[in-house]
Amino acid sequence: MAKGFKGAVFDVDGVLVDSPHEQAWRDGLQQLMENDWSDVAGQTSYSPENFTPEVYQSEMSGKPRYKGAQAALEYFGVPDAEERAQEYGDRKQEMITELIEKGEFHAYPDALRFVLEVKDAGMRIVAASSSKNANAFLERIRMDEFVEEENLDYDFVGSGMTLLDMLDANVSGRDFEQGKPHPMIFLTAVEELGVSPEESFVIEDAANGVQAAKGGEMAALGLARADDEQALDEAGADLVVTSLDDVSLEALNEGRLERGDES
Repeated sequence: MAKGFKGAVFDVDGVLVDSPHEQAWRDGLQQLMENDWSDVAGQTSYSPENFTPEVYQSEMSGKPRYKGAQAALEYFGVPDAEERAQEYGDRKQEMITELIEKGEFHAYPDALRFVLEVKDAGMRIVAASSSKNANAFLERIRMDEFVEEENLDYDFVGSGMTLLDMLDANVSGRDFEQGKPHPMIFLTAVEELGVSPEESFVIEDAANGVQAAKGGEMAALGLARADDEQALDEAGADLVVTSLDDVSLEALNEGRLERGDES
């Protein structure tokens, strides 16, 4: 690119927010296996110990609710996975709603700093998450309080401003005909942002999200918060980091994804 990036597309869960989705999925399945589905539990490979963070990342992360539910049930060999997916997804939703209302989640500080830096550099930002709960997180994250706590100075952060308020566009929680790794959600995001795919980059923590970005001809920044650098790299990420503090803002302004210590 001759010029810098004009748009940044953020996934939410695992990128902006350390959400309790994984906990809700895990606890929901345990409840079902120990109660309503106890008659089939012995036919599966499921155990609480087998539901690892790696299973969540590889099978469920980034997928719409019922698709993620079905993928997990198929992974553990649960009979009639497609038919049971709605019950599992609904049980998970009940649990996540309770956790959100209790405030049992937090935003990643490196992500909030990155959002502020990108906005300050003149780029437009959009949230693009498959989760129906994404906006419930974003509207509870107070950017004005974060700026004060971090002793930062950004004139565009007004009193009471939330992370949701800072977005220039938002396609989170919508129903798309095809989910990730299809690029439809990201292509819609940049279209509503008013920039081209080639002028945009996507920040993703899941391999299928990276694949979606590359399928839409966008640069992909892989964020490996779950020790999954290799999976993100193999998915085609242009750069993989473990913290957004490691990304070079200077390079972004020149249309490249690089670490801050690279020349």
